[in-house]
Amino acid sequence: MTETNMNTSNPYEGERRAGTVGFPLPGVCLRISDPDGGETLARGEVGMIEVKGPNVFCGYWRMPEKTRAEFRDDGYFITGDLGLIDADGYVHIVGRGKDLIISGGYNIYPKEVESEIDALAGVAESAVIGVVHPDFGEGVTAIVVRAPGSTISAAAIIEAIAGHLARYKHPKQVIFVDQLPRNTMGKVQKNLLREAYKDLYTSKAG
Repeated sequence: MTETNMNTSNPYEGERRAGTVGFPLPGVCLRISDPDGGETLARGEVGMIEVKGPNVFCGYWRMPEKTRAEFRDDGYFITGDLGLIDADGYVHIVGRGKDLIISGGYNIYPKEVESEIDALAGVAESAVIGVVHPDFGEGVTAIVVRAPGSTISAAAIIEAIAGHLARYKHPKQVIFVDQLPRNTMGKVQKNLLREAYKDLYTSKAG
């Protein structure tokens, strides 16, 4: 992160586990907390990643209110990333807190759905977002870029991931685009996608 520099790394010696970001670096403290109450969660539970150490910045320039809002009283910085620490101490990142989808009362982490879609032949990449839905609160929506020459359909995508994800995680709609919007750092701008498709379900309900 810009605010912290490096926090974790898979070990040079020992098992380097794909899908994890390894262990906190020497001098860095990392914990998983309840996003609402701030209580530290047990291993294996998904929550907010918080870090503290000499690599963490002191605060935002001339923004004391934002600084207070993003630091705990004991000095931990609230990263905004959701993750967990597994039984062996490896840190997993499951997504950004602001990207969490709550559909029908269930928490859905977009990265899990994106990983399944991206693994399909005919898909170049995808971005999964939550869009306001009149019945479910948010509807899981997949924005997909086809691989060159691919004609994969929305129905084929849903069918392919059906055996890997619980039904409530299935996209209610799959939308195909030529490319995903990115910022100058190359990161997909999901806020622009949410804005672009904000009326996707509510307009149909009307």
